[in-house]
Amino acid sequence: MPKKTAATTEYDLTFVGHMCFDEIIPFRGKTVRAPGSAVLCGAMVAARVGKRVAAVVKMSPQDKRILKPLKDAGVDTYLIPAEVTTYSRVTHESENVDQRRITIVRTAGRIRLDEVPKLHSRSVHLAGISDSEFDMDLLRGLKSRGGHLSVDLQSFVRQITPVTQEIAFADVADKQAIVRMMDKVKLDVVEAKILTGTDDLEQAARIVESWGCPEVVITHSQGVLARACGNTYYEKFSNRSVVGRTGRGDTTFAAYLCRRLEHNPEDSLKFAAALVSIKMESPGPFHGTIEDAFRRMREKPGK
Repeated sequence: MPKKTAATTEYDLTFVGHMCFDEIIPFRGKTVRAPGSAVLCGAMVAARVGKRVAAVVKMSPQDKRILKPLKDAGVDTYLIPAEVTTYSRVTHESENVDQRRITIVRTAGRIRLDEVPKLHSRSVHLAGISDSEFDMDLLRGLKSRGGHLSVDLQSFVRQITPVTQEIAFADVADKQAIVRMMDKVKLDVVEAKILTGTDDLEQAARIVESWGCPEVVITHSQGVLARACGNTYYEKFSNRSVVGRTGRGDTTFAAYLCRRLEHNPEDSLKFAAALVSIKMESPGPFHGTIEDAFRRMREKPGK
């Protein structure tokens, strides 16, 4: 059988961003250190629900062992070499899982357009964890390649503070230009408030939509809202615990993108809410199956 190459393989979804090491310090719990990132959470979802998936990751080649879960799941990985692998520390200082202190201890740095292989992919998702990964030149370049493009706006709202390396959540000067280039965008309620001035999910989604993006997904602790095709949809989460809260938004949006390839926004949102509810009940990326997600869609425990 001929070897698959970037020039010959057709992908449903390609995730672009940093791989990283996550250090999670829970409120009243044991610290956990493990490979992480928005790319890892998203690509694992897509692979487990049967999509053809690529991950373009910037990291140190010395740490390539952490790509094993992706490879084992069937994800084709394309490594952009960097001097270091990003290391993120997330501290939960209260019982409110949406209140977190994030420190980027070290970062692999910006991803340049010439570092991203020209893959044949139905959809490309920019899955960053801070403003150290993407810039406008990369976005414009990827847009010029054609195809469906989406971004997690945390990639710009989360801004690394010099010296302390702590993440400060702040407005983004180019937010409307960024959104205008996208077919879909994802954000959470904190980012929505910073970017739009309101934490009302539907109002925030309408504002982002008015900047030129036809599809907007916003998560918060209770559920997820989508504004698509001029309509608004909302689904509550049904998780029994929040021990796997880290990666909630990344998992939600990846599940939505996967389902959205063949289904309407309402069905895709139901699927995403069900799948991420399962993920939040255990730490790490989603390890279930598409059948698990369908079962949760039918059962909706806790309702």
